[in-house]
Amino acid sequence: MALDRGEASFYGDGFQGRRTASGERFDQAKPTAASKDLPLGTRAEVTHLETGRSVEVTVNDRGPYVEGRIIDLSKQAAKAVGLTKQEGTAPVEVVARPSDQPTEELRRKVLEVANGDDGEQAPPAPAATRP
Repeated sequence: MALDRGEASFYGDGFQGRRTASGERFDQAKPTAASKDLPLGTRAEVTHLETGRSVEVTVNDRGPYVEGRIIDLSKQAAKAVGLTKQEGTAPVEVVARPSDQPTEELRRKVLEVANGDDGEQAPPAPAATRP
């Protein structure tokens, strides 16, 4: 299980209709999010640590690119957890469970994130040093 705690923020209205990193158009009425670490397509549960309210989101974009923030939420997702425009940010916990993922590939990728593997593999050793 990939677990992270930090600050969440949410997309401004100016992003509506723009293409996300996944290629789909951003729709602030859908429960989506941007993450720097979780694979695109990942389903994750975001819990506002002060309100206790949670929402399931699908990661379809990259970001946030502000230090200390771990996830950007769509307007719908922010509203579901009680994050208001006046607050701007909120402390959250983000949980991505491999068993909740829609494909085997995403289950594997979420496990890699949870285990601290960035998915990069070391090149194979030269033939002369292989056992």
